[in-house]
Amino acid sequence: MTFAKLPAASLDDLTGAKVVIYGAAEASPYASEPRSHSHDAPAVLREVSEGFAGQLWHYDFDTDRTLFPDPQDRRGCVDAGDVPTDPADAEGNRARITAATAAILKAGAVPILLGGDDSVPIPFLAGFEGHGPIHILQVDAHVDWADVIEGNPYGYGSPMRRASEYPWVAGMVQVGARGLGSGDKGQHDDARAWGSHIVTAYQLHAESVEAALAHIPEGATVVVSLDCDGIDPAVLPAVNMPTPGGVTYEDMIRLLRGIADRGRLGGLALVEYTPQHDDPRRLSGMVAARIAAAAMALALD
Repeated sequence: MTFAKLPAASLDDLTGAKVVIYGAAEASPYASEPRSHSHDAPAVLREVSEGFAGQLWHYDFDTDRTLFPDPQDRRGCVDAGDVPTDPADAEGNRARITAATAAILKAGAVPILLGGDDSVPIPFLAGFEGHGPIHILQVDAHVDWADVIEGNPYGYGSPMRRASEYPWVAGMVQVGARGLGSGDKGQHDDARAWGSHIVTAYQLHAESVEAALAHIPEGATVVVSLDCDGIDPAVLPAVNMPTPGGVTYEDMIRLLRGIADRGRLGGLALVEYTPQHDDPRRLSGMVAARIAAAAMALALD
């Protein structure tokens, strides 16, 4: 099964690929969580994407374009399967995810990663070495600037701090923070001192998505890190740590379209969709899969 019935591909041969979908179940889970809460997410996202696969030659009001005008032409969009991961091999997971991302970029394609737990963005963003400068737009209920938690510097609470250490990351906008769970105030002070622009969910709703997009330079290559708990749980409740309020589906699409209008959508890591918390119709999975499909369309142009 491939995402939206795209042609299957291999990371060893991406000739002609323009957008590559691939999965990774986990990167660096904490010792207290031997199996990622999002271990099954890549497979389920592929499954639910079949529900709209046959409509991708229709005009899409979300993206204001038609992804596949010719139903027989997938325009270089492929699915390269999953990166092998093992919850007991965090170092190996990170190395394989980074290598897969680097291979896609070397082929001249845009990587769209279906996670997977919240630590997956760390090795995903590491794969952009040599392909910068990039700007990160993170959508998340949490700021993720912890240094070390449970002895693990690469876990769920640390992605944006680790990303800030990559020389190829030139800027960062963090959207959707709200409620509890983002650590102590010192983490937020560190983020702002580094230069990150934190746009809370409240600021986003008061000022629109322009509150975030205004911090993205014209012509920038922007890589999106989407933790699904950044989306309002009234829209996408199937996450590990639901937090009231947040980014709506329409907000998320406007952010992606704004990135494409201002510069270039250089990649997407979608993480923390948690299938075991979804309803029988997989409606949260459908929302997440549609966001990935919109990113695929916007990355092509």
